[in-house]
Amino acid sequence: MRGLLLACHLGPTVAVTALVTALAWSAGRSPAGCLLVAATILTGHLSIGWSNDAIDAARDTIVNRKDKPVVRGLVSRRTLAVAAGVMLVVTIPVSLANGLAAGLVHLLFIACAWAYNLGLKSTVISWLPYAVAFGALPSFVTLGTTDTWAPWWATTAGALLGVGAHLANVAPDLQDDLATGVRGWPQRLGSNARLLVPIPLAASAALLTIPPPGPIGVVGWIALVVVAGLLVVVVAWRQAPFLLTLGIAAVSVVSLILSGTAL
Repeated sequence: MRGLLLACHLGPTVAVTALVTALAWSAGRSPAGCLLVAATILTGHLSIGWSNDAIDAARDTIVNRKDKPVVRGLVSRRTLAVAAGVMLVVTIPVSLANGLAAGLVHLLFIACAWAYNLGLKSTVISWLPYAVAFGALPSFVTLGTTDTWAPWWATTAGALLGVGAHLANVAPDLQDDLATGVRGWPQRLGSNARLLVPIPLAASAALLTIPPPGPIGVVGWIALVVVAGLLVVVVAWRQAPFLLTLGIAAVSVVSLILSGTAL
């Protein structure tokens, strides 16, 4: 159980589940609907995290990734593969329970993530699954709540956040990836990948603060200042943890909610 918990990429799984559920609540989803959203995102992310570690088990073993539960012997590759398959099957009806359109949008998110895990991570378009998947999340919320597509600024902000998350997630592991033949977009950029992280993240935060209807307000300006500070840390700290990226996303989303702007 400990191995499964560690292999699910707990930080991103909890963060994305909480933030999307909060967006659903702010958009007017009922308590039962919010629980359904949480279940949808959670089951989907469990399938993504477990499949990632199952697929990468051999490469992680080669470079002795002690942060990976398979390498530490806490869980077997087969167990992760079975668990990922079970969650993939479960997330399909759970997704569609949000409505056909919303469910299909979430399944697009899942398809992008699995495509990345299965091989797109080693291509020059490794950023694309992240952009499409995270760009779709706001519309998953709005289609399941009001049967409308998310506004352009929310979709674009989600896509940029995905690209920034991709860069931030890969940057600390560039050498290990190159040693095992993974040559996605960040790996081809080399050390420049870390320096590019703030650009899409800053643009995403700006889009979630400036274009929405109404004045930016005190909350919006505070959010922009906090995000700017976190971005400076990301650039200055060579081994900045991925949780900082999640923090930037959380500040932006919470600012959007507190401002009273509904998707």
